[in-house]
Amino acid sequence: MDYETVTAEDFGKSLRGIGLNLLVRDVRATCAFLADVFDFNAHRVSDDFAIITAGKEVFQLHSDGTYADNPLLGLLPENPPRGAGLEIRLYDSDPDAAVSRAEACGAMILQAPTDKPHGLREANILCGDGYAWVPSRPL
Repeated sequence: MDYETVTAEDFGKSLRGIGLNLLVRDVRATCAFLADVFDFNAHRVSDDFAIITAGKEVFQLHSDGTYADNPLLGLLPENPPRGAGLEIRLYDSDPDAAVSRAEACGAMILQAPTDKPHGLREANILCGDGYAWVPSRPL
């Protein structure tokens, strides 16, 4: 599928399984963060929306304004971290490299790369919208 030209209707019909849609204050800034730190690709980027690809995975970003008629918008906290309680785990990614790039972007590092007893080396990076991104790889 060509994410740059697909219609909204065809894109919507293509979605299967479990989807991830993150509400963010600034779609363009979040796209830049995801590209810089995790090498994700952003498609159809606008002030309101973007399609994000990470390998074979696809998810969406929406600006708060696009949720004006959605009851979820009223539940968002005024102050970060708005994404508290959600970990977005990025298996088979390099936590050391991601932390280095995240620090260069000014992101908050909640946990430096650490070898864990469950067999993964992982870090915990908080983006500007308060979502916890956890790059990890097997030890």
